[in-house]
Parts: sequence; structure tokens; C-alpha cells
Amino acid sequence: MIYATPVEPELASGKFYDRMGAPFYLSPDKLESDFAPVRFARELRLFRSFCRSGAVLDVGCSTGAFLFQLKRQFPGDYEVAGTDVSSAALDYAERRGVEVIRESFLDFDFEGRRFNAVTFWAVVEHLTQPKKFLGKAASILKPGGHCFILVPNIQSLAVRLLGAKYRYIMPDHVNYFTAGTLKRFVATGPSLEIVKVGASHFNPLVTLKDFRGCDERVSDEDRAKLLKRTTAYKQNALMKPAKWAYSGFECLLNMVNLADNLFIVARRKF
Repeated sequence: MIYATPVEPELASGKFYDRMGAPFYLSPDKLESDFAPVRFARELRLFRSFCRSGAVLDVGCSTGAFLFQLKRQFPGDYEVAGTDVSSAALDYAERRGVEVIRESFLDFDFEGRRFNAVTFWAVVEHLTQPKKFLGKAASILKPGGHCFILVPNIQSLAVRLLGAKYRYIMPDHVNYFTAGTLKRFVATGPSLEIVKVGASHFNPLVTLKDFRGCDERVSDEDRAKLLKRTTAYKQNALMKPAKWAYSGFECLLNMVNLADNLFIVARRKF
């Protein structure tokens, strides 16, 4: 695993993400994209293949978009809750009907509450104590429950082409994983067994834009605008032929672990 050291105190404490709440997480472009039905399509397919119902905790839930889609698309199947360090994002999630936990995940006492699934969608790369988070997740899973982790792939095609110009090599990402190091990381949890590992996602618009860009950090405003543009393409019926070609190429990247993200699913041992 590649990791950053030292880490800025604001990142370690979570104050950085709390400060980002209103300007980024609550920007109209990002909210529109995050709450579009296509936004978590891949994550939902993966999630549903292992967890068809039950109690779900999303760690780093931001505005609650994943949990919102889970409830909206599969009404009555799930009881959901989310935790995050951004108070503004949690306020929004609450307004969308998502139960939120405002205390630190590591410090919060769940007492006897247990979950069928705990999710970390694009979260572990931000954590300065990832093993503690994994251990806490395992401790609150029901026997047979699943932990889902999605992280950027440091050996993706985009990273190989762009190097440090790739927008997701950024100061607030303090951990970087390959398929191998992600498996070894999850294997440190003695009560968890790995049941699926793979690669997912490819955004050619991001790759093209970063290739043309400079080495400076992409602004939050530009990130939100591009996310909105990508989401619009996904929902445009006229783009179907292009989407078929894109899906085929993405499948090839997934097969050889060159896609933008890696995922792993681990089951709590009985």
C-alpha cells in the first residue's frame, strides 16, 4: 500500500471535509449528479448481489445519495443509516430521509446494534487509520454480513497514462491501493473472509481532460461540473451506441485490473 506521510492535521481530524460540506458536497451540480438514478448503478449491482435486505451502514455517506437510492429503488428491503464528518452533508442527508450518525465512526458506541452490510464507497483512501475502521466495521457486522470497499486504483490505465496529472492523486487521498495491497489490507481483519475482488469504472472524459490539463489540483467546481456532464451522458438515450462501445472497453479494463477503481467484498465469519 502506498500512503502519504506526513498527513495534514485537517485531513487527519476530518475538519477538511467538514469545511468542504457547503462549497462542494452541496453544490447544485454535485447534488444533481449524486442523486441521479444512474449515479450508483455499479455499486448497487454489486451490493445487491450479496445483500438483498437488512440493516445497512454507509461510512462516509456524505449527502446520503447511495442510501437514498437503496431505499428508493428497493422500498422496504433495507433499514439504512449513514455516518460522516461533514455536518452540512449530514444535514442534507437527513432532509432526504436518511438516518445519520453525527459522532466519529471510531468513537461512536453502537451498543448492540448490528448490520447486514457496512459500506465504504470511495472512503478508505481518505483515512489515516484504515485498519481501525476495518476492525470497527467487522465488529458491528452480523455473522454472515458483508463489508464493501471501493477505492481508486493506483495501477489503473488513467494513472499509467497521466501519472501525477491524474486528478485523483490528490492531497486528501492518503492511501493508494493495488489489487494485491487491497486484498492484503482486508486480510488483516481476522474475522473477515474475502468473497469477491474486482475492478470497476472508467471515465474517459476525466482522462482526456486531465491529459490536456496542468499539474495543479482540479477545482471542486470543475470536478462537480464534469460529474454532472458525465451523468447527463449516461442518461441520454441518444448515447446508447457509444455506451455499448464504452461498456465493452470498460469490461476489458475490469478483467485486467486497469479500471479506475478497485472493489472488495468481505464477509463476517460465523
